[in-house]
Amino acid sequence: EQHWITLSRLLRGFKVPGSSDTGLFEFSEREVSVEMLSSKTPVAAKRRILDELSSGGIDIIVGTHSLISDGVMFHALGAVVVDEQHRFGVEQRAVLRERARSGHGLDPDVLVMTATPIPRTAAMTVFGDLDLTVLNELPPGRTPIHTRWAKTDDEYKMVFGRVRSEVANGHQAYVVCPLVEGSERVIAKSAKEEFERLQANELQGLRLGLLHGQMPPKEKEAVMEQFRSHDLDVLVATTVVEVGVDVGNATVMVIENADRFGIAQLHQLRGRVGRGNQKSYCYLISLSEPEISNPRLEAMVASTDGFYLAERDLELRGEGTILGRRQKGRSDLKLASLARDRDLVALAQVIAKDLVGDDPGMKGYPRLANEIMAFQDPLESEFLFLG
Repeated sequence: EQHWITLSRLLRGFKVPGSSDTGLFEFSEREVSVEMLSSKTPVAAKRRILDELSSGGIDIIVGTHSLISDGVMFHALGAVVVDEQHRFGVEQRAVLRERARSGHGLDPDVLVMTATPIPRTAAMTVFGDLDLTVLNELPPGRTPIHTRWAKTDDEYKMVFGRVRSEVANGHQAYVVCPLVEGSERVIAKSAKEEFERLQANELQGLRLGLLHGQMPPKEKEAVMEQFRSHDLDVLVATTVVEVGVDVGNATVMVIENADRFGIAQLHQLRGRVGRGNQKSYCYLISLSEPEISNPRLEAMVASTDGFYLAERDLELRGEGTILGRRQKGRSDLKLASLARDRDLVALAQVIAKDLVGDDPGMKGYPRLANEIMAFQDPLESEFLFLG
């Protein structure tokens, strides 16, 4: 919804050529059409949007996973932008390409965006299957976020002391928990229990709100609107705030049981603060003995650079399969390791391009093509083109 609102505002009044019924060389103009499709779209509006998508009546469509659900067809899909790429699976991202081919037979241009590339994506940039553009500057007016790992009881108390002082200065804070409710199987903080505990203890007297994915949509939106309008000081939530939340007045992110989150999630959550011009803080709470290390939390403290974190994630989790759907874990490379042999992979890429040139099907090298196919399963090979 945030992207739809922004695009609609930026493109308001922008004209594109329209069809003409008056003559061959007479053309009218019309405003560019921007629509949104999600699970919250009313049935009648959804039916209209689907009809206009298939007939070419919509120029730009912004949506959730609803855009890859059954029944969505495109007239002539020319470009696909996938935001928060790590939230989509390999096959899900490929669906839009398939829909475009069924429309006009051509692959659309695809741009994937993320603050923390998943290991498979980091691997594919090295293999040369994805071109890479890095935006490594903060937006004007923003300051770097101070990140600290709270390991001891004293540091834990300091964290909520910081929350109170920031609220006293007119700012707001998030407290994120890994669970909605308590569990006998998982030892971790739950949002509901932490909301009640903080109200009665560390944050007593402050205006707290609770947000989690099990709440009805209208109730969730009401709580978010209260936070946006500064009717709440602290929002206790699950990872539902990970993306799409933009509150410039929020300056503190507290992540309980931070060791239960992956690097990509931690970095996304940290990105909910530091969106204004005030100094902001991210506290990773994981109470443990001082000598116990946690490479993910150490990486988060060391850097706010999403690509550095993606590299560490690649080292820690593995690149996953290039010829398969796994986006992390054991590689399908037989001998090479992307983390260890990156320079050799880059050299092999250069040699391969020099060898086959403009002949990607290797029609001029049938024996080499046969040798390669002997090591490939045709179904697995398709994953090379899924991104």
